[in-house]
Amino acid sequence: MKGFCSVFVFLVILGSVRGDLKMGFYGSSCPKAEKIVQDYVSQHIPNAPSLAAALIRMHFHDCFVRGGPFWKVPTGRRDGVISVASEALAEIPAPFDNITVLIQNFANKSLDLKDLVLLSGAHTIGISHCTSFSNRLYNFTGVGDEDPTLDSEYAANLRSRKCRTQNDSTTKVEMDPGSRNTFDLSYYTLLLKRRGLFESDSALTRDSNTLALINQLLQGSLKNFFSEFALSMEKMGRIEVKTGTSGEIRKNCAVVNS
Repeated sequence: MKGFCSVFVFLVILGSVRGDLKMGFYGSSCPKAEKIVQDYVSQHIPNAPSLAAALIRMHFHDCFVRGGPFWKVPTGRRDGVISVASEALAEIPAPFDNITVLIQNFANKSLDLKDLVLLSGAHTIGISHCTSFSNRLYNFTGVGDEDPTLDSEYAANLRSRKCRTQNDSTTKVEMDPGSRNTFDLSYYTLLLKRRGLFESDSALTRDSNTLALINQLLQGSLKNFFSEFALSMEKMGRIEVKTGTSGEIRKNCAVVNS
C-alpha cells in the first residue's frame, strides 16, 4: 500500500490552490503524502538533476527542488475522464511560436507577459532535441538559410558539434549551455546574446515589454527570480482545475476508474 500511495501522490501532487484543493488534502487517505514526495525530490534531484526539468515540464503539461525555486503545492487536483492524443500538444506553446502566438496562448490561460517571461525561465535547466530548433540552423525560411536572429557563432557550434544534420532526432542539446543543471539567471543572459535555443526564446527579446522584464530579472537577485518564478508556477497551477464532482481521483493512475 505504501508503494501505491507513493506513486499515486507523486502524480497528483502537482495541484492548485482553488476549489477543493489544499495542503494536506490526503491527510486521511495517505497521511504522509506530501512528506513522501518532498523526501523523494530531496533524495533524487542531487543525483539526477535532469529530473527537476522533467517535473516542471510535467506540471506545465498537466496544468496548461532543492537547488532552485521552491513553492508549496496544495493537492486534490482531479484527473479528467477523457484523454485524446491529438489534444496533448494543441494548446501548449511550441518552440516555433512567435511573440504574438505566445502572448495569446498564455492569455488564453489567464497568464500574462510576466508569467510568460518567468515560466520561460524554466529553460535554464534541461535538454531539447535537435528537431525542436534545427530549422533555425539549416532551413529557416525554406531556402537553406540560417535564422538571422540566432548568434552565428552559436549556430555554427550547434551544427558542427550537435545537430550535424537537419533531421537529427536523437541528439540531445542543453537549453542553457554550461549551466543546464543549475537553476539560475544564465538563460536570460544568453537571450540577450542571441543564444536562446528556440524561436520562442528569441521572440522574448524582440518585444519591448518582455525585453524590459528580462532586464529587470537580470538586474535583480537570484532570490528574487526564485520568488517570482514560484508565484508564476503557483498561478499556472490554478489553470482549469477540476474539483468537486468534475473529473475523478483515479484508483490506478494509468486508467479511468471503472
